[in-house]
Amino acid sequence: MAKVIGGSFKRISPEDIKPSRSVLNQLVDVIQEDVSGSATRRSYQIFVTGGIGPGVTSSLFQTVYDQDFTLQTANPILDMTMGLWYSGTTVVTASTNEDSAGKLLFPSQSLMMREKIDIYRQYAANLLGDATQAFYSPFSISSTPTSVPTNRIDNALFLSFKRLFGRDSLKRETFAIRLYQTGTTSARDEDATLTANGQANLSLTSISGSGIFTDIGASTNQQRTFGGGVGTIKNAADTSIEAGLIFYDAGTVVLDLEKIFSGSQKMSGTIDAMANGVTIDGATIPAGSTVMGSSAGNPQAKFIPDFVVSASIDNIIDHVASCRFQSGTLTAATFQNNTNINSTLIFCRATADEFNYSTNPTFVNSTGKIRVVDSGQEDTQRTFTMPTTVGLHDEYGNLLAVAKVSRPIEKSDERDITFRLRLDF
Repeated sequence: MAKVIGGSFKRISPEDIKPSRSVLNQLVDVIQEDVSGSATRRSYQIFVTGGIGPGVTSSLFQTVYDQDFTLQTANPILDMTMGLWYSGTTVVTASTNEDSAGKLLFPSQSLMMREKIDIYRQYAANLLGDATQAFYSPFSISSTPTSVPTNRIDNALFLSFKRLFGRDSLKRETFAIRLYQTGTTSARDEDATLTANGQANLSLTSISGSGIFTDIGASTNQQRTFGGGVGTIKNAADTSIEAGLIFYDAGTVVLDLEKIFSGSQKMSGTIDAMANGVTIDGATIPAGSTVMGSSAGNPQAKFIPDFVVSASIDNIIDHVASCRFQSGTLTAATFQNNTNINSTLIFCRATADEFNYSTNPTFVNSTGKIRVVDSGQEDTQRTFTMPTTVGLHDEYGNLLAVAKVSRPIEKSDERDITFRLRLDF
């Protein structure tokens, strides 16, 4: 590689080229209304059932945007979905049998159970390297995956941050998320049954009982797995409650639905179902829907297992996003990302005897003498230049890069100058 200053070339030696690496951190702040808004959350409608009624159409995940997703300037922030471990308590309890091909069978009152299991397996394959493995919080790889330890995540909420915001990785001990652990309790009497005309807490925003979950302590207890660096998500109010995992390199957060929410809370409201239209307590329920928590449909239905088993993925994500994140302008989730910057430092050295003359035709007058500042000094003034640009060329003379200084620098035979060029990629 060669450099040119003032029209003169000099070859750069390998000793003048040094590689360097640095990390740039950027603060990302996801506000509540981005997550809860229907215009900022995109569903894809890629799952359709057959059978009873008109069928159910649902997404397998939803994408949260920083503004109305129909606008060209909208940026996707994260994907939200949920999954169930195939040998977890929720799945085992809901399953009725297994066919000859090993496929789990479920009653018609459940919905998308195999899809929920497949999503969990997909995340396990990508992050743990084994689709049959379960997630554990605190992180561990259990040698007996069929055991039922309290730290196993059977019901998972997955948040996958997009590359635009997650960049090369998430920074340890900077992640925090604020969630409402209980759905609203003002909509119903816990001891009463819900009529079809009654209020439903599946669609009402929570107003109290929020909790903050963070990866506190992840900097001192660093672990790695197939998916890269991993840390434990804890309840900030009680760090003994380990509620999930964060995979820093993958930009993915795995939250335990049983620990970030009250799994035993009674839930009520209309959800999608493979059902014909019926009348419940004097109200007409259209085909393709059913009422959870009604006198005709399990009045004691709970978030886990009833809601996560009976509802579609869209129903679950809609409830979590719209009711458990609030709808204001406060922070819903925040973290810092890491952008790895690989740099090459090139030191262009101009010694006292170099680059004191310019090939610019205006450097000399019509008689071939150097132009001087003061007339009459042609024979006494020592030549100097004012470099403004450094060009980098390959061995064939092709220009590769150009560096500009902020102001011209005087170069004479009484001083050495070293230009430090930095190429980032």
